[in-house]
Amino acid sequence: MARLSREDRQIALGRLQAGQSESAIARHFHVSQSTISRLWVRFQATGSVADLPRAGRPRATTAAHDRFIRLRHLRNRFLSASSSVQALPGPHRLSDQTVRNRLHEAGLRAHRGAVLTRRHRQNRVQWGNQHLRWTVRNHWRHVWFSDESYFLLQRHDGRRRVYRRVNERYAPNCVDEAPVHGGGGVMVWGAINTAGRSTLVHVQGRITAQRYVEEILRPHALPLLADQDDIFQQDNARPHTARLTTQFLTDHHVQVLPWPSMSPDMNPIEHLWDELDIRVRRREEAPANHRDLLQALQEEWDTIPQQDIRHLIQSMPRRCRAVVAAQGSHTPY
Repeated sequence: MARLSREDRQIALGRLQAGQSESAIARHFHVSQSTISRLWVRFQATGSVADLPRAGRPRATTAAHDRFIRLRHLRNRFLSASSSVQALPGPHRLSDQTVRNRLHEAGLRAHRGAVLTRRHRQNRVQWGNQHLRWTVRNHWRHVWFSDESYFLLQRHDGRRRVYRRVNERYAPNCVDEAPVHGGGGVMVWGAINTAGRSTLVHVQGRITAQRYVEEILRPHALPLLADQDDIFQQDNARPHTARLTTQFLTDHHVQVLPWPSMSPDMNPIEHLWDELDIRVRRREEAPANHRDLLQALQEEWDTIPQQDIRHLIQSMPRRCRAVVAAQGSHTPY
């Protein structure tokens, strides 16, 4: 039951005992129906929802440790693992790597922070001030936020075990697929609005202005922008700001939201990419190749509740206030 916290298991058990179906509970917690089924079988057999004792080295952290580490790094994204080792309350013998492992389990991985120049900060403050009076009802609900994102294919370490009979060494169902060189990943494009979302588009190879127009804007973005009040948001990547792209958008009377450089924290879709990555990694069976990964991404994209997207976009007034208060520096978003 690694994919459900103990609290979630208790809630799921209560729903089962109340007569709710396994499939409905599975959908609520974003897990497979078999996970809920095993939870019920385990409870009937042991009277508990706790994991059975496991062989091997015990886990170095408690649930309280895990929660402390996760919340601390969500509140300040620039903290180091070693600082959390020192900040953990009570006696413990945790290493920096243990903290990193717990952050990885929570879907948090270290990246180099975006470097903001003085001009970047000035532009961000100016943009925030220009949109301070924008409300969700009158403005932000008309915006379609778009972005591309790259998702890595997470592979096993080459030591995955297969259960087979003596004479089945080369049976097709017992031979593991050769790992993709370097793992690689999948690039996708998507757009969100308070009232809906685009399809998740697979972007193959290097994206140019021509491809951006013909493979993304024309077939996927334009149909979303049917209302004269609709506004299109995109970042300042070169294909987005090329003359060909701007002319296409002008010719089709698309309102484009001016966007400050180096400002992913202002775009609510960034949080949706994180959620999408977590959903794919929670799957019982990890994607084995690029095709599986793309299919998993598209399936999970379609099942993200629209209410979650709405909540993200409703944060736009707070984001504007935050970037102004930070004088253009990084915000908590």
